[in-house]
Order: sequence, then structure tokens, then C-alpha cells
Amino acid sequence: MNVDISGIELTQGEENLILMQKSLPENGRLWLWNYSLTGRLCGSTCPDAALFDEAFRNLEGLDKALALAEQGKTEAPVLIGSSVGLVWAVFFERERNNSLLFVLGPVVYERVDRRTMREGLRLLTLDRRGADWAGRFLDAAGRIPLMRYPLFTRYAALIHNALNHDQIGPEAVLSLEGADAQARDADPDESKRDRNRVYTAERALLQMVRNGDLLYENALEDSMQLSGGTPVQGEDPLRQAKTSITVFTTLVSRAAMEGGLSPQVAYPLGDSYIQAAEDCRDLGELSALAAAMIRDFILRVRRLRVNPDYSHAVRKCCDYIELNLSRKIRTEELAALTGYSPYYLTEKFSRETGMTLANYIRYAKVERAKILLETTKMSVGEIAEALGFNTTNYFIAVFRETTGYSPGKYKKERRE
Repeated sequence: MNVDISGIELTQGEENLILMQKSLPENGRLWLWNYSLTGRLCGSTCPDAALFDEAFRNLEGLDKALALAEQGKTEAPVLIGSSVGLVWAVFFERERNNSLLFVLGPVVYERVDRRTMREGLRLLTLDRRGADWAGRFLDAAGRIPLMRYPLFTRYAALIHNALNHDQIGPEAVLSLEGADAQARDADPDESKRDRNRVYTAERALLQMVRNGDLLYENALEDSMQLSGGTPVQGEDPLRQAKTSITVFTTLVSRAAMEGGLSPQVAYPLGDSYIQAAEDCRDLGELSALAAAMIRDFILRVRRLRVNPDYSHAVRKCCDYIELNLSRKIRTEELAALTGYSPYYLTEKFSRETGMTLANYIRYAKVERAKILLETTKMSVGEIAEALGFNTTNYFIAVFRETTGYSPGKYKKERRE
């Protein structure tokens, strides 16, 4: 759009939205907004912008954000909460004299059931805001991203730094009273953090490194949501982030060695990433480096686990199976993937791996089930469903045949 308010070309605001979007996850679930200081919506990355713009206004988020501008509280991101659990992060652009308002969100720290949210909306003066809006909002509320406080403040700091060429860390993000209270409830201070949940998430991620598991992204996100990194306090947020990356790289490199990567490869590789972290100039570079580091180690372990003597077609099948463990995989689709007939592919796969295709698929599913049993609170039935087994009993039979244990016994012994 091309709208001029008080002599400010707002296309610049839209360009900044595109720039800042690059600092966010690629799944598109975190939305960015640009408002003028008259309260006009000038741009958004949200696919349902009209509805969630109404939410920002009706839940008094926009009024609070504009009040920040009037009070001159524009030096750092500010979290704004609401009566129904929604939280936004608000930013201002210094180079344009804080004349444009940018917003990240909304997110929720914990899922709020529909009845509780409806009650929270009822307490608002909906007679003047419209019951119709409340109904539409309740229907759409399930699309609001669930994100823990440490991760949301980390993204808030990244966006602020991208917008203002700054170097603040998550601890510099401020909160208004509502968001502060929600943060305390959803994420206690460091001394009260649920260490068991952090440990469980980290354990799941490191096990995926050992296995060369290509579906590690969700485990990485879970770990980031629960932990803000190494709790080293200091005035330099960039230094603190570099310390966290150093510790993270060390853990990942050790897990990769446990997965079979040679120490002659793992140690120098880890050292090179640690040095690269030291050379980073901002938090955005560090975030990208961490993502590249863990992917590099996982791919190296993966190549070791998939025999390098396998043909390209067989390696392709192994990767495809690992990436599709949540459903039933048919020989016909693997044959189509490789360009071979089903009969020829099954013979070739068995000859090279020493396992039938069916047994390899079962083995891969059981390996994933082990991780889920050790590191999550999922029930045996939920794991069976998540891995595409027709029934829980069939999953139990396959698991027992492969490991010698029932899933329940395996889980109990591993967690004792």
C-alpha cells in the first residue's frame, strides 16, 4: 500500500515487515503488524488480518501501545497482555523518530479453554464491541500460536534488533502489568523453572542427534520454548547468547560422537562453530548459526547410520521412511520415488541392507517410539497413533518383537 500520514511514506513500514519476517520461523505462525500513531493498520503478515486487528483493538492492546508512544516508552520492546491470555510485543522504529508502531503476535503462553475465554470476553463491554466479533474470534482462537515466555521474548528481542540495529537480549523486553502476570504464571523465574521439563526436552533433542533423526525441528523448538539458554547474567546480551551457543554446540557435538561421528571430525567441527559464534556481530547471526550447526551434525550422523555403500535409491528410501514415520508407508510409493518396480526395489533393498522393506520400516518406527517413550508424557496409545500403527495392540506386539520389552516396561526401566 502507499499511504502518506504526517509526511511518512508507509511503504517503508511494509518493507520493514518483510525484513523482520526473516527473523521468524518459516512456518508463518508468528504475525507482524504495522500501525500508524493514529491507530491505522498499515500492513500485516496475518492471513486473517481483519479479525485479529479487531482483537488487538477490542482487547485494548492498541490503546495500550499508542499510550506507550505518548509516554515516550519506546526504547525497548514491551509485552502487552489481555484478559483472555493473548500477548503481543510492541516495537518502535528509532530511525524514524518512533513514528511507526510495529507489533508481533498475538501468542498465548498456555492454551485457554473455550469456556474460560468466552467468560473473559463477556466481561468486556461487548455490547459496544459486538457479540458477532466475539463469536468469530472464539472460532479462530485455536489458530493463535502457543509459545513459551522465554522463546517469545527471544523473538521480540530479535525483531527489535532487526528494526533498530540494536544488540539487546530477551531480558531487556519489558512488560505491562497484564503480560507480566501471565509471564509469572506461565514461566516462573529461573530458580523456580521446571528443570525436569527442560531436561526431558533437551534429552529428546540430543537423542535425535545421536540417531541422525531428520525430524529434529519440533524437538529443537520444544527445547527453545522451555529454556532461555545458559542463565549467565551480564550487561552484554550478545555475550550471554554466545555463551549459550558454546554450551549448546558442546552438547550437540558430544551427542554426535555417541551416535558414531568420529572425534577427529566432531571436535574440530564443534570448535569451528564455537569460533564462528564468537565472530558473530548480532543475535540474528547467532540464531542462524545455531540452526546450521545442529543440522550439520545431524546430517553427518545420518550419513554414517545409512551405510555409505548403499545405492542412491536405497539411501533415498531410508530418508523417505525416516521423514514419514507418522503414516503407513507403501512399497508402491517407494518404488515410484526411485523409478523401480516394487518387486525389483524390494529385492534390491533386501540385498543391500539385509532387511526387508517392511522390517526396516518397523525398525525405524520402533526407534522413534523409544525416543517418545523416554522423553515425552505420551501414552502408549498416543505413540501408536502418532507412528501410524493401525491398533495399539499391534504396536505393542511389534515393539516387543523388536526390543524384547513391552513399551510400558521399556518406559519404566528407562525412566527409573
